[in-house]
Amino acid sequence: MSDATNIDDLKRRMEGAISSFKHELTGLRTGRASASLLEPITVEAYGSTVPLNQVANISVPEPRMLSVSVWDKSMVSAVDKAIRESSLGLNPITDGTTLRIPLPELNEERRKELVKIAHQYAEQARVAVRHVRRDGMEGLKKAEKDSEISQDESRIASDKIQKLTDTTIGEIDKVLAAKQAEIMQV
Repeated sequence: MSDATNIDDLKRRMEGAISSFKHELTGLRTGRASASLLEPITVEAYGSTVPLNQVANISVPEPRMLSVSVWDKSMVSAVDKAIRESSLGLNPITDGTTLRIPLPELNEERRKELVKIAHQYAEQARVAVRHVRRDGMEGLKKAEKDSEISQDESRIASDKIQKLTDTTIGEIDKVLAAKQAEIMQV
């Protein structure tokens, strides 16, 4: 195992933690309508569970309204039920094969709850990054113990891993701060 490959692998895994964190944040509702808001919702369709975007088109006709056009008329009630039972607190209005979903104003209390959830997601991402760092450090210790690398090489690589970890956690904090500002914006 070469040092550069190890660092590249650790970097790739840390970037995976960031992208996962960003994806989780898209599900948190801010004041504006976004088609990605409904991405995590799954629907019971044709005997299996499928993502909502595989049975309907999702559009944003107005800043505070989502529109879901269901392709199969028999699926309208299943889509309606899936949206109502999601943790998003939305109440669709059925109009033929189209569901109109008005987004209610977020009150101060709900905004604070969303910020807490965002902080939990951020902490999970930080923990994932720290696990990657731990794996890298353990790999270095093992390589040094097995005389594959010298103490100096180990120390240099260890510093690189720590810098990478600090940079990645800093990026997570930046993404969190941006999302927090977006949620609290009235």
